[in-house]
Amino acid sequence: MDWDHPTLVLLGAYLLVNLVALIMYGFDKFRARAGGRRISEKNLLILAFFGPFGALAGMKWFHHKTRKALFMLVPIFAVLHIALFVLLLM
Repeated sequence: MDWDHPTLVLLGAYLLVNLVALIMYGFDKFRARAGGRRISEKNLLILAFFGPFGALAGMKWFHHKTRKALFMLVPIFAVLHIALFVLLLM
């Protein structure tokens, strides 16, 4: 893998998406406890699709959406991302 400038930009963007997913899962948990307006499950799943590691961390750290069957997709998204990384590194 060549660590040229575009690769670093993509890696940085990927890390940022995962960080945003983590923050949004925490924010939604905070809003759930406070009784405020929530982030839709659809939007949380979209975030998880693009940033599954941040979403998984948010689910674990904030104990959020761990009982919802639909959110069992998040670990599957993470496995798909790992498979994609492996394919890209070959």
